[in-house]
Amino acid sequence: MKKLLTLALLLITTAAFAGRPKNRYVRIKTSYGQCIIRLYNETPKHRDNFIKLVKEGFYNGTLFHRVIQNFMIQGGDPDSKDPKKAAPGAELGNGDVGYTIPAEFRDSLFHKRGVLAAARDDNPQKASSGCQFYIVEGKRFTNGKLDTLEQTRLKGRKIPYWQREYYTSVGGAPHLDQNYTVFGEVVSGIDMVDRIAAVKKDERDRPLADVPMTIELLSKKECKQLDKVLEMTH
Repeated sequence: MKKLLTLALLLITTAAFAGRPKNRYVRIKTSYGQCIIRLYNETPKHRDNFIKLVKEGFYNGTLFHRVIQNFMIQGGDPDSKDPKKAAPGAELGNGDVGYTIPAEFRDSLFHKRGVLAAARDDNPQKASSGCQFYIVEGKRFTNGKLDTLEQTRLKGRKIPYWQREYYTSVGGAPHLDQNYTVFGEVVSGIDMVDRIAAVKKDERDRPLADVPMTIELLSKKECKQLDKVLEMTH
């Protein structure tokens, strides 16, 4: 009887695990369109924290408060949904949740166009903000410019050949690699990022017209469907 019970529990557990999606996805909606982002399993601390905040509705109503064309769009500051703190012309970017996330650098994860990464202040551990993030729009680099980056901002760190191919053909922000944690990437709707990055802004790179967002976690069914689609296209 015990053996049968153990086998039954094992079968139930295996079936439940088999039904889980391989990845979790979120949808960011704005007046400039929407995008879907796959969260990386290789950065579990950042993934789980982001999912937690999304489930709480933390990001709904926050702004993309800093945008730089050919570089990135940044959001997630809780102060940006406070009418007093986010008055027109006010400086944003200092709000947070009171904790940081340890850096999760991976050689395989780099600042290619469309990645989701964590913002941070200047700290020796390079720990991430508990809530602020950015999405890379990026630009293309020549091999010569990548050589210069290696010698200057990257302090001698070599950019792998396969990453160079991406930076020269598709683009990104290579000077941020191994300095800010990358924890996801846009799998649909990158044009939303391009539109937001192109808006008119003030001297602090804040859009003149507010760009609020809502973020929702896709259902497990939707996640499994996306997993299948991405497996077929990659």
